[in-house]
Amino acid sequence: MTRQGHRNRHRPHHPRTTTATATLTALILLVGSGAALADDDPSAPPGSTTTSPPPEVDSNSPGLKLADGATLAPAKVLDIKSVVEDLGGEERREDTNTDVKFALQAEVLFPKDSAKLNPDANARIKAIAEEAEAQKATDVRVFGFTDNLGSYGHGKKLSRERAEAVHDRLASYLGPEVTYAVRGYSEDYPIADNGSEEGRKKNRRVEVSFPRGATGTDSGSTESTESTG
Repeated sequence: MTRQGHRNRHRPHHPRTTTATATLTALILLVGSGAALADDDPSAPPGSTTTSPPPEVDSNSPGLKLADGATLAPAKVLDIKSVVEDLGGEERREDTNTDVKFALQAEVLFPKDSAKLNPDANARIKAIAEEAEAQKATDVRVFGFTDNLGSYGHGKKLSRERAEAVHDRLASYLGPEVTYAVRGYSEDYPIADNGSEEGRKKNRRVEVSFPRGATGTDSGSTESTESTG
């Protein structure tokens, strides 16, 4: 994968673990939309920010002990996120009480610099489709990402083509009632440090997410959406 440009967002790299499970506090409530996505991308991937109103908090409550002159910070909606990553980081799963997201490294899905699915990709995508069915998901988001090597434009094209390839395979397993949001974000929104090959490998990925069903298994979902071809 070769690209350069837009090297302005780097996130700290988290050590790889064998079935490493971390419970994190994250601000992540996902919202779906039924209309087609616009051509221009939003400042953050759809569903990555909350739209739920924060709870009302009485700053005069006797249970709140504030120092003299102190003020209460604005209330926020927080969600508990469980993150599980397999050995090698090839597959990453994030669960919240509302959604689940799968992130698959590009190397386990595609040959280098290609958007053609390899033979091993089918079993992984089928397993995600089965989870979506278990959650009765009708809205699925498929987002592609790359590292920060090479041109931003090439990464945009490649990440979109890879997302479309995963979408096409998912659609072959899921029913016609499912709608999709398909996007390529190039090197935007990295989940690891692009300063090392290990981090870049994690950033070259396709994410599939959908909302958790009311009667689903202990998995989740992530999003709603639209199809863009």
